[in-house]
Amino acid sequence: MFRISSKTAVRASALTIAALASTSVLAHPGHPDSLMSASMSFGAGFSHPFSGVDHLLAMLAVGLWAAQNKRSAMWVLPLAFPLMMVVGALLAFAGLSIPVAETGIAASVAVLGLLIAFAVRMPLWGSTVVVSLFAVFHGYAHGSELPHGSSAALYGIGFVLATALLHAAGLGIGLFAGKQMADKVVRIGGFGIAAVGAYLLAAG
Repeated sequence: MFRISSKTAVRASALTIAALASTSVLAHPGHPDSLMSASMSFGAGFSHPFSGVDHLLAMLAVGLWAAQNKRSAMWVLPLAFPLMMVVGALLAFAGLSIPVAETGIAASVAVLGLLIAFAVRMPLWGSTVVVSLFAVFHGYAHGSELPHGSSAALYGIGFVLATALLHAAGLGIGLFAGKQMADKVVRIGGFGIAAVGAYLLAAG
């Protein structure tokens, strides 16, 4: 079974944040409007995951599914998603094209919803691959919608933070439901998420 030590996870997170922060410093050399520009860049990034039901449900679903899988999945999946989302955003910043990104996002909602609905438990490496693949699509979408003139670094920090909060919310709901013997409610919610994903796929 694929495992990542807590020390490795912390280092990976620190490296990601450091890389984003260093880019931010280079992007804003200290002109009078830099503070306002930084605030707008961060705000745009932070609000983006909440701007569409597809992003919102997928990120909540990652937390819910992680809670269902328990043990290492509860921190590996919520960590893998934002890290791979950064990779997707970097691909967008680099100008690379992923034509199937929107389809991948809709599919992520449908698939993650079904995984929750049927309480599917996979080996940790398998669930990590699934979550990571979908994360690249979401990250690409975030990166491709970077507002003109914004700091890519601060925008990225914003959407990563928002994503982490949504994962934490899903994880908290899943853990609370498990303790309160409400697993069926979570699974019904999974069917609802999958239904939205199916609609998005059909509409696309």
